[in-house]
Amino acid sequence: MPRTGLSPALIARLSKRADQHKYDHGHALILSGGPGRGGAARLAARAALRVGAGLVTLGCPPEALAENAAQVTAIMLRPLDGSAGLEEALEDPRLNAICMGPGLGIATVSRNHVRVALASRRPVVLDADALTSFADDPRAFFALLHSNAVLTPHMGEFARVFPDLAKALQADPRESRLEVRRAAVTQAAARCGATVLLKGEVTLIADPSGHLAELHLTGKAAAPWLATAGSGDVLAGLVTGLLARGFSPFQAAETGAWLHGAAGRHLGAGLIAEDLPEALPAIFAQLGV
Repeated sequence: MPRTGLSPALIARLSKRADQHKYDHGHALILSGGPGRGGAARLAARAALRVGAGLVTLGCPPEALAENAAQVTAIMLRPLDGSAGLEEALEDPRLNAICMGPGLGIATVSRNHVRVALASRRPVVLDADALTSFADDPRAFFALLHSNAVLTPHMGEFARVFPDLAKALQADPRESRLEVRRAAVTQAAARCGATVLLKGEVTLIADPSGHLAELHLTGKAAAPWLATAGSGDVLAGLVTGLLARGFSPFQAAETGAWLHGAAGRHLGAGLIAEDLPEALPAIFAQLGV
């Protein structure tokens, strides 16, 4: 339930052994939107690399390749020509975790990308536009999902995919709606068959079996400067990087959320999203990783 720190087991999983090489830590694929829309995906990719994924590739439309090449170095690039290009890329079994949504764009192509990624049965993080693209047909979305998927909505995105559950939250008159939020997230995970991470002052994580974790960013643990553009994209990248490293969806969501909050507290006032991945080495040092 409420977490003040990571469990020793999860901290141990963050460590790397000296005899391992980069492919032992997975290869994450982060999908990007077109020209002028790559910033969110680059944030996610940077976070996935910083959290320990062995390799990270940013997949983007061919026309956005030069723009992204000017912005990244350790992150690899691959041109993807629509959902057919994604399908071709996923023929490589070493790509073992996918992130889509940040800056992807809300269009038919987004839906097709989601279908291809989920059909591969690989661990996948679905955020932002990947969720919103199915707002008019959540049932079709749920039919595609599986237990290796992690949804990372804020409250607005949660309402688009689970409108009835969000309506119950909005209708509750109590000042503290934590019990109702717990019930809503648990029901959402059971309904869609995937892990759901609902972002907020109290972040809630539920999986289809009913496991629930809470991260309270309140009181001394508060990190109010996380309320900034791109912060959620970093969180999506953290979860993706952990999935690439072999964490289960629930473990990746819980650990990623905790690291995100810890980075926010470490940086404090004035942080911007670009700072968050760069705070991870200090957080790992504090954990003894």
